Amino acid sequence: MINTQLTVIIPVFNEINSIEQLLIKVLNSKIDKQIIVVDDYSSDGTRELLINKFKDKMDKIIFHQKNLGKGAAIKSAQKYIIGKYTIIQDADLEYDPADYPILINEAIKNKFKVVYGSRVLNKNMYTNTKNFSHKIRIWGNIFLTFLSNKINNQKLTDAHTCYKLFDSDLFKSINLQENDFSFCPEITTKLSNKNIIIKEVPINYKGRTYDEGKKIKSSDGLKAIFVLFKYKFFY
Repeated sequence: MINTQLTVIIPVFNEINSIEQLLIKVLNSKIDKQIIVVDDYSSDGTRELLINKFKDKMDKIIFHQKNLGKGAAIKSAQKYIIGKYTIIQDADLEYDPADYPILINEAIKNKFKVVYGSRVLNKNMYTNTKNFSHKIRIWGNIFLTFLSNKINNQKLTDAHTCYKLFDSDLFKSINLQENDFSFCPEITTKLSNKNIIIKEVPINYKGRTYDEGKKIKSSDGLKAIFVLFKYKFFY
């Protein structure tokens, strides 16, 4: 019997500068929750910090024995989910756990099985622009969202947001295969294939630069395009 409202899955790889503050924010969120952290073979002290400071505060900590990617971390956590809803939480500080109630309330109130937290809905998408490379990523996200919408017949404003909230039974029924950042186009396309409506709500977002630890690369964008076509037309 499910008696936990939300399962929070936190993939983490080399986030020593943010993981402690992020986990404190998640712990302090006023929601009945299960927290699953998956350390993807960090080598910067993140793993040791998790063991020394958070071993008894997390519901589950999974340690990969080699670096596999964000998607692989999510897959590792999938079978341990007990919450009614599941959300993905990056281990940096770009997304604010204080927004959890916004997504959950939308799911409950209007009976949506999937709610995405959009970084650009009802706001200026360049608000968080810090430098030219950051602006390039924004343009890339605009293009990938446009392409995703065309392929999947959706009307999303931010297909590649981290904050994706799912009905847990639905999420656990999806056979995830991608190991890296391609989790995003994979899950969005598979939801489209199931004719699942995705509702978007605006969220807070504070983007970081590569100097601050941003990991996603242009090659991940190219892989996302491949994955969109793969699961729409060849899966």
